[in-house]
Amino acid sequence: MKFRLFLVVLALLIAGCGDSKPKWHYDAKALLHSKCESCHNLDMPPKTYEDEKAPPMMAVVFHLRDFMKVSNPSDKKARFVSFVQDYVIHPDPSKSYCDKKSLESYGVMPSQKGNVTKEELEAIASYMYDYYDPKKFMAIMTEKARLEAMPPYKRVLARKNCLGCHGLKKDKVAPAFTRIAERYADDPKAVEEAIVRGSRGHWKGFKLAMPPFKDLTPEELKGITDWVLSQAKR
Repeated sequence: MKFRLFLVVLALLIAGCGDSKPKWHYDAKALLHSKCESCHNLDMPPKTYEDEKAPPMMAVVFHLRDFMKVSNPSDKKARFVSFVQDYVIHPDPSKSYCDKKSLESYGVMPSQKGNVTKEELEAIASYMYDYYDPKKFMAIMTEKARLEAMPPYKRVLARKNCLGCHGLKKDKVAPAFTRIAERYADDPKAVEEAIVRGSRGHWKGFKLAMPPFKDLTPEELKGITDWVLSQAKR
């Protein structure tokens, strides 16, 4: 019985040794942030700054997609990944797809040898290629334009899904807007503070905490506050 068990274990070990290529499993998004965001802005659409160390990552990917020519479009991602793996470790102006002005402005990136492995770069580059996709970018910009065309209060209602928790006249998991408007009719600042800081325990029978919405612009905050207060029963 022991000998038979030994043979089974031996067979498993031999089978494992036959596949000499290790299986790499990385959180590519986390790697991109930990390895790249100290120099590159990773937003899509990107933010730009006067003193930025390197171009936004979306610009890098879009530029490579445009200028990296392949005979078969299905080969472009593999070519992209291979280029990133090589260039990040062995950067050189002769390999760059950047225009002369950009190279003069940003300089050639320093080698990241010792800071990132080839396998990590494979994961990062693959994620970059998929995430910074022109179709995704156009969808984001279309949605952004749709929201910006709305009155400020409607934009907040859409972005924050306010009506998912509050009803106009009926309570849901949070009190109805009519009740909020009646309670705070003479205290708009209290409404603003609840929106920006969040609130909990202000309404009997409602246990769900309202999260803070600190990213609203002053125009959006005033717009949604005025709209909430306008919902008082007439």
